[in-house]
Amino acid sequence: MNRDQFAVENRSELRVEHEFLDCLQMHSPIKLLSIDFDGTLVSRVSEPVLDAQCMELIRELQKAGAIWTINTGRSVDLLESGLADFAFPIRPDFILTTERDVFRPGQNGDQWEPFGDWNERCARDHAELFSSANSVLVEVVDFVNQNTKARLIYDAQRLEGLVAESDEEMERIVEFIERARAEHPNLDYQRNTVYLRFCHADYHKGAALAELARLLEIPRENIFAAGDHHNDISMLDGKVAAMPSCPANAIDEVQDAVRNAGGYVAQKDCGAGVHEALLHFVSPENFRG
Repeated sequence: MNRDQFAVENRSELRVEHEFLDCLQMHSPIKLLSIDFDGTLVSRVSEPVLDAQCMELIRELQKAGAIWTINTGRSVDLLESGLADFAFPIRPDFILTTERDVFRPGQNGDQWEPFGDWNERCARDHAELFSSANSVLVEVVDFVNQNTKARLIYDAQRLEGLVAESDEEMERIVEFIERARAEHPNLDYQRNTVYLRFCHADYHKGAALAELARLLEIPRENIFAAGDHHNDISMLDGKVAAMPSCPANAIDEVQDAVRNAGGYVAQKDCGAGVHEALLHFVSPENFRG
């Protein structure tokens, strides 16, 4: 290719990109993005850790007025560490942490503060739950100690969750928990690979996203969500977000939930898959398939 041909082709690509961004400004249906962190935005098993195109498209959506929240099982401190460790080029507008809490930017820069009274209600309901379901949790502790090599995790004196040695061991533990909690249906759990956190059945990623959308007055039809594991299904089943999606590395249960909700299952992994899904929903007539 000679210099003139390259210049023409380059101008053509730039024109297409500008036309797309102009369309994005005017017509994007996405007003709120709820995206999981580990395994979705961030790849922990391959390079690059972050997909540059995905980050740039999120930036452009923010410029167009969309609100981006990271919806994660990480705590606030662990999420901030991840944003720094992986050198995120942009910051989220809100964060939803530990699969239930809702935070907005504070008045003093990078600090986060509770948004509304959701976190307070969440903490109160969890305290009441763990008190009333203590006998079930004792059964779980006995089963884990006697029948598995899993490690129990405590927050002060309260059982918070556990880490199994394998997916197979986690399946056995989950089967026992399901039987044990029959008399206490409000005692639930969030699961991601070999990690499990006990929780109140009313509080999960989907509920936190619904509360954020309520506070921001953004309807379901304008919400995009992406995740890859069990603990993401509550925001991918179509009840809270009308544009659910997952990358190709998502587990089968997540892919089934997304398909059943009329969402988009990407052909690429992690951030590249999120980028693919965003393009699908932003401009489906141009990018579908």
